[in-house]
Amino acid sequence: MDVAAWLRELGLEQYASAFRNNDVDGEVLPKLTADDLISIGVTSVGHRRKLLAAIAVLVTEPPTVAQSAVSATSAPISPPTIDAERRQLTVMFCDLVSSTALSTRFDPEDLRELIGSYHRAVADTVGRFDGFVAKYMGDGVLIYFGYPQAHEDDAERAVRAGLAVIEAVGRLPARDDLSVRLGIATGLAVVGDLIGEGAAQERGVVGETPNLAARLQALAAPNTRVIAEARRGQIGALFDLAELGPQALAGFEEPQPAWRVIGESGMLSRFEALRSGTTPLVGRDEELELLIRRWEQAKSGEGRVVLISGEPGICRSRLTAALSEQIGTEPHTPRALFLLAAPPGQRAVSGDRADGAGGRLHAR
Repeated sequence: MDVAAWLRELGLEQYASAFRNNDVDGEVLPKLTADDLISIGVTSVGHRRKLLAAIAVLVTEPPTVAQSAVSATSAPISPPTIDAERRQLTVMFCDLVSSTALSTRFDPEDLRELIGSYHRAVADTVGRFDGFVAKYMGDGVLIYFGYPQAHEDDAERAVRAGLAVIEAVGRLPARDDLSVRLGIATGLAVVGDLIGEGAAQERGVVGETPNLAARLQALAAPNTRVIAEARRGQIGALFDLAELGPQALAGFEEPQPAWRVIGESGMLSRFEALRSGTTPLVGRDEELELLIRRWEQAKSGEGRVVLISGEPGICRSRLTAALSEQIGTEPHTPRALFLLAAPPGQRAVSGDRADGAGGRLHAR
């Protein structure tokens, strides 16, 4: 099948190079989904719907002789099924400010190019933070953090992605300065359900989280981010926030606390920003004593290295903070590097060891 000729018949020949660059041939074409079209650059909702309708026709057409021969020699392959999942999800809703006014000042073709550039800028930017563009709704973009790939810092990623989106959209070439409003919320949701039929299927989310993100977006001033109360607890003191107070939002019985993100707080340590320094250290006396002994040996001129290893949540950072508190009045130069995950297959350093519940402290 000549895909380029098929596109010309639809009046969408401008996408021929995109289809060709992504190796979309006659065999792949009937299997394309809405997400596939978005990923190869079909940002126009109208064009995407037209393509999906034409693809649906291809699916119902009888196969050619060549296609039948391929089917006869190939084992039937069932499409992979993805069950809906209950997840802690962070949702960002991004809206282009004054899009209606733009439509009155721009020629429709120019506006199409502008909206397409805006969609691409948002998708490329959030992609750097592992955000997942779930849906384009005109000049609005719905984005998930924590699906399909989850990270322990999805809340932080979403806020930082929001700042990057504001900067990226502001750099777009246009006769008018473009700005966006962002709403961000976190909560439990069921995500992954298929919505729609055939090639037009998309994966949606069920729960109040996307609705809350959309309502918060409406509260935001141009080029600002508004977050929900649950998000504020997850990002700790990593960002400076301005309290907006309880807000009456459509669809919510109780007023919802909201916060405007001002910017990065400048705090160097994620541990200090996300956890209170007054958290008591419990059950780590032996490990702390070993660290202090190694410190005394290092002061006497004997080089010492200590590796603390174990699963997240066993107080590794809190233990190092306790050591810093113990030696705070003594001359030393701290150096800190924070990693979100240990490299796979990492092995501990051999030598003297003090074992604690759930983790190990190795010293040399």
